Amino acid sequence: MMADHPVDRYLARFPKAGVFAYLALVMALVVTTWVAVADIVERRNAVNTANDLLAQLEGRRSSSVAPSGALVGPVPVPAGSPFLEGETVTVAGAALLQRVAGAVTRAGGNVLSSQVDVKGPQSTDGYVSLIASCEIEQSALQQVLYDLESGMPFLFIEQLVGQTAQAGLTADAGRMRILLVVSGQWQGSK
Repeated sequence: MMADHPVDRYLARFPKAGVFAYLALVMALVVTTWVAVADIVERRNAVNTANDLLAQLEGRRSSSVAPSGALVGPVPVPAGSPFLEGETVTVAGAALLQRVAGAVTRAGGNVLSSQVDVKGPQSTDGYVSLIASCEIEQSALQQVLYDLESGMPFLFIEQLVGQTAQAGLTADAGRMRILLVVSGQWQGSK
């Protein structure tokens, strides 16, 4: 009996070609299986990480170790009152000025001028506003904003205007002038 099919004739002429084709097919199936298993493991890890984060956000767990090895847990609440302290609104305005000036100074900046607004449009709601003109390094601006918004009392950045130094006019090319409008709520005298 003669081989009539072209593949049979080719394999009869080159018997090792069938072995190589079989090995190539087996290798392709092994690689495909490996990629599929790796994808399933990666997705499983992503789901577990999302479940851990969800559990933490819902407060079901107090603290654990994340897959990256970093300690995660409930976000610590800053100590202090969420309201501006002071017997009078003027003292509360001074406390607001002290808090903003402290944040700018810790970041290596200077407060050039400031104005406390105790009779603004929000003063009936108990808010005290501060307009401060500051000079600070551009790289330290984020630190100032984080310091103001993350601590106690709760402060709100209502407006931020930044101006970089013009080239050639000053020696401090990395410094910038910012205008901050910050407000906080004063509860009044108790």
